Amino acid sequence: MGPDARQTGWLKLVLAPGFGSALIDRLNLDPESLSELPDRRAADLERAGLPAAVVRAIKRPDAGRMAACETWLARPGHHLVSLDDALYPPLLRRLGDAPLALFVNGRPDWLPHPQIAIVGSRNATSGGCEIARRFATEFSRCGLIVTSGLAAGIDAAAHRAALDAGGVTLAVGGTGPDQVYPARHRPLALEIVDNGAVISMFAPGVGPRPGHFPARNRIISGMSVGVVVIEAGTRSGSLITARLAAEQGREVFAVPGSIRNPMVRGCHQLIRDGARLVESPEEVVSAVAPLIDELAGELRGLLNRGADEDAASRHRDHAGGSTHDPDPDDDQTRQLLDAVGHDPTSVDEIIQRTHLTTQAVSSMLLSLELSGRVAAHGGGRYSRTGKDQESP
Repeated sequence: MGPDARQTGWLKLVLAPGFGSALIDRLNLDPESLSELPDRRAADLERAGLPAAVVRAIKRPDAGRMAACETWLARPGHHLVSLDDALYPPLLRRLGDAPLALFVNGRPDWLPHPQIAIVGSRNATSGGCEIARRFATEFSRCGLIVTSGLAAGIDAAAHRAALDAGGVTLAVGGTGPDQVYPARHRPLALEIVDNGAVISMFAPGVGPRPGHFPARNRIISGMSVGVVVIEAGTRSGSLITARLAAEQGREVFAVPGSIRNPMVRGCHQLIRDGARLVESPEEVVSAVAPLIDELAGELRGLLNRGADEDAASRHRDHAGGSTHDPDPDDDQTRQLLDAVGHDPTSVDEIIQRTHLTTQAVSSMLLSLELSGRVAAHGGGRYSRTGKDQESP
């Protein structure tokens, strides 16, 4: 099945009401072959256990919605990252209710990187926004991606600080990927696309609805190694994110404040309920280090698998071409390192210099970053490090 057919198959599944991770688990369906389901006969699908209504939705998707998705995906920088993709966020993949796919505007290769979520009140005080900026700045300096929900207040302050620090930030929306909510954050969203990605589980054309934002919060916490809550009232949506994070096994951190400030009462409640009280970003980084180490090992395995699959595809398409060896000193890796050089270099320029595919370059760069041989910079640029200079 070619890449276009595979994407079309996934779109049909994403748009089918009632088809999701729970049904996949219950029927023990193989994620690697899910995109082929729409091509199977309806009778075969029903015999496999799919409800008749789901089968009809898969076989006869809404033509208008399919066209909207395909039009959006045809534009540069627009991607569909499905469950079987090596770039699907590893921690999110572990969840029993993980989204079938994510619509990504920007760089999908950032999704497997370790992320820390910063959330809080939309009506944050200037002091709360300053705390969010301080935490986001330090996380960026530590190489963590700052993830939030593009909302006003704490979310926007965290995104902005990560960008200003030259870091990478991911924004998860509660609308389709063709919309920005609130609309006044469209300029911020465009900057995030250039230095990370804007992500949505909702298809193009879907507007903001109240029920979408808890689902958005589940993705924020599910992708992250931990969630930091800064200023949250007792009815704040950030408390939903914190609860989901705890249910997902993530560490929840709450920044305390003055007892006279009603905007921190939610944080104080979280602390009473077992969240970790933190006063500095260094405390957060220290606490999540074990999960980052665990994630790094999983990432290496996923990236090696993705690189092997990419190499096999290139070998099929170009008979006699070389295949990718995960050995860090193989010819392709040395070629990539020569293309990166010691000055920050964009991924597009690296691809042009090496003539490797986007997935191969992304996979190799992340593996080299995890081993300390290249460093990531803002704007999707990379440079070689002193550690790499010591390598033969």
